[in-house]
Amino acid sequence: MSGTTLRREWGDCLRFLRHPVPRRLPGRVPPLTGWVSDWTGGVPATRLLGWAATLWAINLLALGPFVLAVFEQSGATHRIDVSNIPWLQAILWAPIVEELLFRYGLRRPAAALWMIPLLALVLVYGLVWWATAILAVVVLLSCWLARSARAPSAATYRWMRRYARAFPFVFHVVALAFAAAHLRNFVFDQSVGWMMLVLVAPQWVTGLVLGWLRVTRGIGAAMLLHGVFNTGPLVIAWLALQAVGDL
Repeated sequence: MSGTTLRREWGDCLRFLRHPVPRRLPGRVPPLTGWVSDWTGGVPATRLLGWAATLWAINLLALGPFVLAVFEQSGATHRIDVSNIPWLQAILWAPIVEELLFRYGLRRPAAALWMIPLLALVLVYGLVWWATAILAVVVLLSCWLARSARAPSAATYRWMRRYARAFPFVFHVVALAFAAAHLRNFVFDQSVGWMMLVLVAPQWVTGLVLGWLRVTRGIGAAMLLHGVFNTGPLVIAWLALQAVGDL
């Protein structure tokens, strides 16, 4: 990834989104074992910031005015209390849980069968001790299973070929599900369906990019970008609170 420009990666991402395929881009994986590279990603911090800035610009400049207009028209309110910014939840907990829940299975679909029910509980119940314990077990078990995986059999190859044919559909359904999950951030009075779709359009676009990054660079890279992306709005909210307090 460090050998390419951000502009070239935009092209890679757009081509991928037009026809998603469940394989890494050639020459982009660090010389490490498969499960290690999946969790480390080898993505420079400057490149993560570049992609985060791209997503911030899209969400703020292109989607922001529409989202704000619909937000005001719908009478919805946001669940997040900006006077009590959830730093830990947004920067660490949500990237780990949501990437494992929605995108880990894109390249490891068999793992998704047992991970999704457990992580759905973690997402719903949040930062309680037993949900955190489940999350820790899921992370450790996923690493252990990936590390101890054997060479695929002929039956596995046949199953993966079927999965590859369905992958474009799976990829875009996952992006929509990721966006829909963020409807939990809002409290609705009276809203129609299209308003709800507009409100989570930024999460849909972000989910597409995170999905591309997960498939081509690894789950670790997707988690890091997710955390960096979430940090931006929180920092802006914190600075605004400081400015109001000074006034």
